Amino acid sequence: MALIVQKYGGTSVGSPERMKNVVRRVAKFKALGHQIVVVVSAMSGETNRLIGLAKEMQAQPDPRELDMVISTGEQVTIGLVSMGLMQEGLKAKSYTGAQVKIITDSAFTKARILSIDEQNIRADLANGYVVVVAGFQGIDSKGNITTLGRGGSDTTGVAIAAALHADECQIYTDVDGVYTTDPRLVPEARRLKTITFEEMLEMASLGSKVLQIRAVEFAGKYRVKLRVLSSFDEEGDGTLITFEENDKMEQAIISGIAFNRDEAKITVRGVPDKPGIAYQILGSISEANIDVDMIIQNVGVDGTTDFSFTVHRNEFDKAMDILKNQVQSHIGARDVVGDNKTAKVSVVGVGMRSHVGIASKMFRTLAEEGINIQMISTSEIKISVVIHEKYLELAVRVLHKAFDLDQEPA
Repeated sequence: MALIVQKYGGTSVGSPERMKNVVRRVAKFKALGHQIVVVVSAMSGETNRLIGLAKEMQAQPDPRELDMVISTGEQVTIGLVSMGLMQEGLKAKSYTGAQVKIITDSAFTKARILSIDEQNIRADLANGYVVVVAGFQGIDSKGNITTLGRGGSDTTGVAIAAALHADECQIYTDVDGVYTTDPRLVPEARRLKTITFEEMLEMASLGSKVLQIRAVEFAGKYRVKLRVLSSFDEEGDGTLITFEENDKMEQAIISGIAFNRDEAKITVRGVPDKPGIAYQILGSISEANIDVDMIIQNVGVDGTTDFSFTVHRNEFDKAMDILKNQVQSHIGARDVVGDNKTAKVSVVGVGMRSHVGIASKMFRTLAEEGINIQMISTSEIKISVVIHEKYLELAVRVLHKAFDLDQEPA
């Protein structure tokens, strides 16, 4: 008998019929003698509908009140799923995040989990109940309802699994695992049997939408055994996210190709090359809550430097306005230029640690296709490049082939 936490996303519970599929799956696990905690999202599209309602009442919804509104989506789902389980003859009980006592900080709409009181869940499991918990939400120290931000139900599932020391946390979604790259772009992409937490963290941060990055961080920190499965397939082992020391890991050098279409590049030209200049450029950007990704600084022969960095495309206009109107004249920069038609492509794999020549192979492959690299960023297990967006799909396809990702590892 195992204690399993199963998380189902919005598409998995998008209609009563799909909820019944979830109920049937949970019933199968329960029949095998397992203890089951089910974490669910709001029905597909419901959170967007609730945000739309809030904006009809207030152009910029108050964060506390917005959390009060959008947290109701999951409350509907837990009640319906619990009813479905009862209809199947199972004992079931639903809990909101506040009822569990998922304690968070008070950062409304993007709160972080501080602690979980799992005693009620443990008692119910011991009494034979399937416990159904609302994902995406919690409660702060003052009793205010909070939400965890987009994708927060994944984080709820992993956090509850960590608190309960569950044998496994299963994330059910609309794909049947983690692939070497997006199969919609590369039909030859393979589903990985296993991937390390480090690799999954890089893939999530670099654009892979399979798992929410905070959930992967949480799972890695608390060593929660994590598995990604399809809620629409009855069979299949999905992808197990595990640790590098697992001697059964696939031995591919590169595990996957990640990409992000939402990059924008900004360059501050002719900046005096002196201490503190990077802070003077990025300080105002940080104060505006704009996240900076890749950074490159080139020193010219005239004693000035060109300072380039990338931001999310949605933040491009805001960042350009700050730099042109607040920063440029203050630091004596020659000009500020930007390009919001860039994309990022990354190769990811723990095998890079023990293999040389990965970067040169990547750069040669792109060069052979006439794809110019604008920026480069590296870590121990990833190499990322910024290129023009029109070459993105070509770059992903040729890199996937160059690193033999369409072949099963020996």
